[in-house]
Amino acid sequence: MPEYLAPGVYVEETSFRAKSIEGVGTSTSAFVGATLRGPVAPAVGATEAPVFELLTSFNDFVRIFGGLEPLGFAPTQPNYLAHAVLNFFNEGGSRLYVARVQSGAAPALLALRGAGPADAERVFVRSRFPGAGGNGRLIVREILTPANLGALGNAPAGALLRASTDGGGTFSLFGKQTAGPAGAWAAADGTAFPLPADPAAIVGNLLSLSLVVEDRAGESEVFDEVSFVRGDPRYVSTALAGNPRTRDEQMRQVFAFDIGDNVSAFELREALFSGTRVNGGPTEGFTAVHTIGSGLDGIAPAAPHQAGIDGAAPTGGAPNQPGTYAAALQHLLSLEDVSIVAAPGHSAYADFQNIQGLLRSHVERPRAYRIGVLDTPPNLTPSQARLERARIDSSRLALYYPWVTVSNPLARPGRDDVPREINLPPSGFLCGIYARNDTLQSVAKAPANEVVNGALRFERDVNHAENQLLNPVGVNCLRYLSGRGYRVWGARTASSDPEFKYVNVRRFFLYLEASIDRGTQWAVFENNGPRLWANVRETVESFLYNEWVSGNLLGATPKEAFFVRCDRSTMTQNDLDNGRLICLVGVAALKPAEFVIFRIGQKTADERT
Repeated sequence: MPEYLAPGVYVEETSFRAKSIEGVGTSTSAFVGATLRGPVAPAVGATEAPVFELLTSFNDFVRIFGGLEPLGFAPTQPNYLAHAVLNFFNEGGSRLYVARVQSGAAPALLALRGAGPADAERVFVRSRFPGAGGNGRLIVREILTPANLGALGNAPAGALLRASTDGGGTFSLFGKQTAGPAGAWAAADGTAFPLPADPAAIVGNLLSLSLVVEDRAGESEVFDEVSFVRGDPRYVSTALAGNPRTRDEQMRQVFAFDIGDNVSAFELREALFSGTRVNGGPTEGFTAVHTIGSGLDGIAPAAPHQAGIDGAAPTGGAPNQPGTYAAALQHLLSLEDVSIVAAPGHSAYADFQNIQGLLRSHVERPRAYRIGVLDTPPNLTPSQARLERARIDSSRLALYYPWVTVSNPLARPGRDDVPREINLPPSGFLCGIYARNDTLQSVAKAPANEVVNGALRFERDVNHAENQLLNPVGVNCLRYLSGRGYRVWGARTASSDPEFKYVNVRRFFLYLEASIDRGTQWAVFENNGPRLWANVRETVESFLYNEWVSGNLLGATPKEAFFVRCDRSTMTQNDLDNGRLICLVGVAALKPAEFVIFRIGQKTADERT
């Protein structure tokens, strides 16, 4: 209570209502998998910050992680994660995080000068991220700016000048030795270049650079007004730095320069224009093209456990190895807004069972409030799909079968080596359908009987009898229904728990738990008595009443739909003595009408009903 020590009028703010709970978002997804390029998840326990970026379009993915081209370790397979991102947005998804994994990928490196990374005379160009997606071209153009006495006087130490010493057609290269208007200019061999008194007598140009960076897919970025001068904000290794200053540059910048401390401006220019160079002359600068092609994609990613994750000992790789599924999923825990997790294409890898185990451990962690979407391996029969489901038992996982056949976006006329159609794992489509279902209807509605927009057909045409085999065990089928198109025809979790048999029930409870968790943090350390209990009850009841009004709970009245108890009947004295407030919440969840039954019989014409 405030102190009242002096006579006067005191105006105070107070509250006469319970605090409200805002429902959390349920449509934000996260994908983990191999991509062409981009940052990889740092090792668990490393000091680097997580490298996730919220994507709101497929163009965001291309800018950071590369395009749809196949990966080097599987050139005959589609780039599963890239296609999954494309289909996620095509199916209605709007928010997606991507975490890149890799195994043995190597960054591209081009040595323009010097022998090794410790060489003080080195000039290297590196791809900032491992993988063949870091391969590309570097086009270096020399930009000529007409020189006058004012420009020469203001030029910093280290600036380069191409000028004629005799006013004729013989041009030489000079560098400024010291800063200031009176700074001397000299060639690399020490030959001085005296400035003429008459500004009109100067025949020459100051030199700068324009760098064009092209990635493997042909996407280019231009860096203009790049300087030869060390310490200049536009110096070569500052403009294309190994550790860019802004978050956007850290995520998308493909190449970086690594220049030794002893490299002069003369040596830098010679290195940049080494090899083939064209258009050199008094009035045109040189142009050099460098191909950077030593990046490798490594091998198909595996799922080594890492020390400190789920109590597992390291297997299948070095502990705390960056870029693994384990590291990526561990760092995903820092993102509170993610509610759907998938690893598109993981079932095509040899280590897919261990990857599924990591996904299960991830979504079942306390306060994760997530569901995992799993793919069956490709080319399975219904009996094999049933066996795959038998290995899994979790209400926080959903398994989908079969794969989806789509048109290949990379197909071009005259390119017979590129298939016209490809088969893709269903998880990318399903995560987008989950998001579309939540946005247009509700998380309480089952994400089934929904159209798969991008499908040409399915890898296998599942008939009614096969669906009868798979649906009861929790394999959600994708089916073609005549006159209704290609649809998701299953809404079950991969669980033996009858309470959470359906995907929408599991997701709705996760939504309620996350919303109540985040909306009642204000109650921590309040006095644990009847006033607090009443406030908590009213807060939760108001939230659940809104869910009932929205049609997300079963019952004709709020009393039938839910109850909230928080009083001495839910807490013992021992609970109170140990600082525990216990609130009991019960809700009547809606189950999907999985079996719609009409019973029809005959009646006589004169029978009265």
